[in-house]
Amino acid sequence: MSKTSRRTFLFGTGAVVGGYATSRIMSEDIPVGRELIAPVNDPLLLNDASELSPTKVAKHLTFNEKFDQALVESLRRELEEAKSEGRSFIASAARHSMGGQSMTAAGTTLTLDQDWVEIDSANLTYRCGAGARWSTVIAQLDAAGFSPAVMQSNNDFGVAATYSVNAHGWPVPFSGCGATVKSLRMMLADGSLITCSRDENADIFKAAMGGYGLLGVITEMEMQMVVNTRLEPIFEKMSPMEFGPRFVKTIKDGTGVQMAYGRMNVGIERFFEEALMITYRPTRDQSDIPPAPGSGWLSHTARRIFRAQLGSDRAKHRRWWFEADIGPWIGGGDTTRNTLLNEPVITLDDRDPTRTDILHEYFIPPESFGLFVTACREVIPSSFQELLNITLRYVAPDNESWLSYAPGDRIACVMLFSQEKSHRAEEDMKRMTQELIDRVLAIGGSYYLPYRLHARQDQIEKAYPGLRPFAAKKRAMDPGNLFRHVLWDTYMARA
Repeated sequence: MSKTSRRTFLFGTGAVVGGYATSRIMSEDIPVGRELIAPVNDPLLLNDASELSPTKVAKHLTFNEKFDQALVESLRRELEEAKSEGRSFIASAARHSMGGQSMTAAGTTLTLDQDWVEIDSANLTYRCGAGARWSTVIAQLDAAGFSPAVMQSNNDFGVAATYSVNAHGWPVPFSGCGATVKSLRMMLADGSLITCSRDENADIFKAAMGGYGLLGVITEMEMQMVVNTRLEPIFEKMSPMEFGPRFVKTIKDGTGVQMAYGRMNVGIERFFEEALMITYRPTRDQSDIPPAPGSGWLSHTARRIFRAQLGSDRAKHRRWWFEADIGPWIGGGDTTRNTLLNEPVITLDDRDPTRTDILHEYFIPPESFGLFVTACREVIPSSFQELLNITLRYVAPDNESWLSYAPGDRIACVMLFSQEKSHRAEEDMKRMTQELIDRVLAIGGSYYLPYRLHARQDQIEKAYPGLRPFAAKKRAMDPGNLFRHVLWDTYMARA
């Protein structure tokens, strides 16, 4: 049994990393290419994982307890106070978005961080606090022999936040997290506390699935779980041009694939010319499944190799050789489902104060994946951005969420860039992002909303045809516009 997460050994999943404590931000008053170190002792200056979204809030609350009647009343009073003082309100967890979606300027930001989990083995479900971190869920379920059906790629995010951005993971054959949510409790702008599911308040349930907290404050969740299993990987190298259809075919071929992802070579000399597909299937022996460990020494070794890629094409090729050729030999042993999931984002932490990690994610029809590869080859190397990683995952069709990014089978392409903290870098990133989105939309794909707000209005409206109905639903439910953040102000308020 491998003691280290196989996925960590292969250098993470393109998750963002970065400085919650330092609050490094850009300033219009400093020259391009330099940074400003913001005061770290201001409890009302919040930021997100981009380190580029400093937001001054009027009030910051943290709720750690289970929502009993007293805490429900406390939340209700906070909503009333915000309304009476003309402030906006938004709930958040780890603030791991990248465009200010988890904070509200000059308003009240609520951080939820709860640790209770209740397991219903008979129905293969569990209940938990909205702010429960996935690490807590994994620990509780693992001890009982179960595993989350779908979660984000790292374990330090909040459960309700995952539903609110409808994040997907790399377990298959699922769609986004919302597909595995059974029900939830939510407090609306008028202070009423309601239950939402596919049978009760179904319209709110589906609008809030990927609704970015704009309809209310979720207090608890009921989620689907699966049996934890011992898995073994299979590695296959191939041309990126054949990856999309082959990836989906392999997942659906009836051989029991439970986890799957892919990678491509990001070295400039051979940019996106090689692909690697890794699939996990149950082993024959499912007895004596060990507890899921956290990060091991190999995770920290992987970080050094990963970070050496910055500015070095030779290091990028060395990393690809280590991952695609040496990795299967060293990390090819069996592992468990929960071990693969139980990895914190801090593993690959960026410790350079002048740079930050920025994520992009695009959802591509499998048959169009080759066109996406061509577009990336033409757009990314001509920019000033450093692409350190791309992870490829499968997302099943989502016909429930009003802001669905996967109307059919999709290859989720998660890209991690290391960006200089400067205005010139931000403008270049914006230009490159808009060019990539145009190319993706032209081949029937979409892009993900939790990241930097660099898309044009016409791009978000084309990528998300449900945007206008969603905005109308939000206005009907929240006529005073209590729940608000910069994603709403930038795009949705204009829809």
